[in-house]
Amino acid sequence: MRRLPSLNGLRAFEAAARLGSFVAAGEELNVTQAAISRLVRLLEDRLGFRLFERMPNGLALTPQGRALQPGLTAAFDAIAGITQQVAAMRSAPVLTLGVGPSFAVRWLIPRLASFYREHPDIEVRLATGGAINPFNDDWTCGILLGNGDWAGHQAEPMFSADLFPVCARSIGQRLKKPSDLAKECLLEVEHASEEWPLWLAAARVKLRTHTRGLRFDNYAMALQAAVDGVGVAIGLRPYVVDDLASGRLIAPFKLAVPKGQAWYLVYRPFRQDDAALVAFRDWLMANVERAPG
Repeated sequence: MRRLPSLNGLRAFEAAARLGSFVAAGEELNVTQAAISRLVRLLEDRLGFRLFERMPNGLALTPQGRALQPGLTAAFDAIAGITQQVAAMRSAPVLTLGVGPSFAVRWLIPRLASFYREHPDIEVRLATGGAINPFNDDWTCGILLGNGDWAGHQAEPMFSADLFPVCARSIGQRLKKPSDLAKECLLEVEHASEEWPLWLAAARVKLRTHTRGLRFDNYAMALQAAVDGVGVAIGLRPYVVDDLASGRLIAPFKLAVPKGQAWYLVYRPFRQDDAALVAFRDWLMANVERAPG
């Protein structure tokens, strides 16, 4: 039979030790500072030794407190992790997908109707994720841009990320050679400022530093500006496949340059047999295979 101190007392101590104050611990556990202090005091009485030295300007862990805190933090983290894994096994099929807004708007959402037709019982929840955000363990899976190396995760390749200029047909008619871009407004994505220089270097084009340009927070905005004839954007596959197919955008030059990364479906190994994930993965990869190159 286990003889454990009060779990509420252990939680109060661990939070206070980790955060450095009773006030912060109370905020995390949604109780008052006085409640945290009382729980810790009762725990100390139960253990028979002090865990904190109370000082006018804060708290200091005693040697016993320093020895106890790391193990408690690891234990509570383990409890949270296993609870999350068990919750992921619930019978109601729910798939939480971490995906960036540009990928969602420009590729995924236009195709989701076919997934719902095939799997009307699965609820899909889109969460903010994508190329520049880390994987969130609350997700069933994520669609991320990278090199395929996410420690502790499975990563299945989807698309290579190739770069090439795209624009409205009215602008493309003026572009006979890459150096003609010097006369156009170049549309750039704030967090991908290396893409235009990468393509221009491969095309062996040096533009004047005063070439006009506009910067946007994300690809969706930059590519919509290109559709509207504002300027020339860098097209990142698969963001532009539908616009190219419909004629809303054209690629005035044949040169496509690898970004050095690819799109991956990413998930934790313990989820690989999750029914919602299996259905989504099969549907997703079938659509990837059908996508234009």
